[in-house]
Amino acid sequence: MRRSRSCLSCVPMGTAALPIENHFVAPAALPSVPASDSEDGGFGKGSIDLGGLEVRQVTTFAKVWSTTQGGQDGLGATFFKPSPVPAGFSVLGHYAQPNNRPLFGHVLVGRDTSGAGGALLAAPVDYALVWSSPDGAGHFWLPTAPEGYKAVGVVVTAAADKPSPDEVRCVRADFTDACETEESVWSSDKDGFSASTLRPAVRGIEARGVHAGTFLAQSSATPAAAAGVSTTLACLKNNSASYTSSMPDLAQLNSLLAAYAPHVYLHPNEPYFPSSVAWFFENGALMYQKGSSQTPTPVPADGSNLPQGGGNDGGYWLDLPADGNQREKVKRGDLAGAKVYVQAKPMLGGTVADLAVWIFYPFNGPARAKVGLIPSIPLGEIGEHVGDWEHVTLRVSNFSGELLRMYFSQHSAGTWVDASRLEYLDGGDGGGSRPVAYASLHGHAFYPNAGTVLQGNSGLGIGIRNDCARGSRLDTGAGRCEVVSAEYLGVKEPAWLGFEREWGPRDEYDIGREINRAARLLPRSVRERLAKLVEKVLVGEGPTGPKMHGNWRNDEREA
Repeated sequence: MRRSRSCLSCVPMGTAALPIENHFVAPAALPSVPASDSEDGGFGKGSIDLGGLEVRQVTTFAKVWSTTQGGQDGLGATFFKPSPVPAGFSVLGHYAQPNNRPLFGHVLVGRDTSGAGGALLAAPVDYALVWSSPDGAGHFWLPTAPEGYKAVGVVVTAAADKPSPDEVRCVRADFTDACETEESVWSSDKDGFSASTLRPAVRGIEARGVHAGTFLAQSSATPAAAAGVSTTLACLKNNSASYTSSMPDLAQLNSLLAAYAPHVYLHPNEPYFPSSVAWFFENGALMYQKGSSQTPTPVPADGSNLPQGGGNDGGYWLDLPADGNQREKVKRGDLAGAKVYVQAKPMLGGTVADLAVWIFYPFNGPARAKVGLIPSIPLGEIGEHVGDWEHVTLRVSNFSGELLRMYFSQHSAGTWVDASRLEYLDGGDGGGSRPVAYASLHGHAFYPNAGTVLQGNSGLGIGIRNDCARGSRLDTGAGRCEVVSAEYLGVKEPAWLGFEREWGPRDEYDIGREINRAARLLPRSVRERLAKLVEKVLVGEGPTGPKMHGNWRNDEREA
């Protein structure tokens, strides 16, 4: 018997249940956060005012159509309408999700609270059919917005009739922002149909675009395409003068970190551990100045003598102690006393709080490569550098305080993972049911699971190894978290955070020569390919501090 394409409940006997048939249940209850000490504080209140347009999250759905073929992991996708909808609120679009994960997501619904002329929400004047499923049980419609308004989402129906104008609302154009596709939900090669999730095109601390949770449906062989109808949708926009009013205050931030601060597993063979910044300075780290004949300068524990601002002009840099024995001690870090440093920032128009958890390693170890059947090739000094800053980011809903996603930095980019797909350390193991991250051997890149990730060409079997396994554990909670930056709260930042130069000297080794020395038995073409990969993945100069990374004011960079 074949699986039904239209109904999740019609999976044949003997077939394993699809992951999406289960709602994701967080391993622990939502954190109990203290009430805000601000009059306009709205964190965790369930709704957010976008400047006259009040929006709420709906996380419960009624299934409209599904397929169990194609898509991610070959398990298909399911399309839902939000249900129930709070009284007085209007649907802005429907929800879609691949079937290879538990049901976990939301769409925003809205109501006009402006009380002024010119309604912020309006019914569509028509619908354009984007695509109908081969089984005739799923029909995808694009709302036609009235002049001065934009559609935010697609409507899916089980019947072939056009939806009612009351099914969805369009949003006045000045309360919308440009969006882009993020993740493919499902596609059909036969007729060019595709469904993808959406996100604001511009994302950063000051960007006002709001993620509505809707999706884009497109097809090259539909009436809408033939008629030249645009299938472009918009995201919402936060026009509130105080768009950070729903962000958590300092006490609430500490409660969120107590609930979500991750456990970091280091590899069992890892020799280079993290430390606190103060320990690094107290144990002999030195500051050098370009062109100076003077001896390098010791740095006090608070970094108060470090030059502030100025960008990374190469005028100063940090290095390990000059004494050989002390140098080796500092390279190995201080796991027992390590701390993590948190930046809290508004994202997605102030509807989520991003908590970037930064970890400092005094030293980054040498890289290793895999080439074909040769599993591990040490690359000499390649990858080694002083002063290694790595981070994960927790994305928390300002509607509910729920953990939505977690970002894992991996060298020059990284990956977002939904909360439903994270690994959690069971509370019975002293973990408090908090998420887990794995730091790769020597390189300290973060991954959501144990195992080996090859950065390079997996088809040719050539790449940089990132090996992750459960060794020593760093609990980033338990008093280790320090909120060092939250601009919207005016948090006073430590002096070392304002040091914009490099936290280690520039490497002087020749990449080609190091590879020829380490892998001299490999064919020349393979060595050249490996050299290009190293130049792309591994930075050849001392890294800068957190503030000089692009994600400090913008969204995370994805691989």
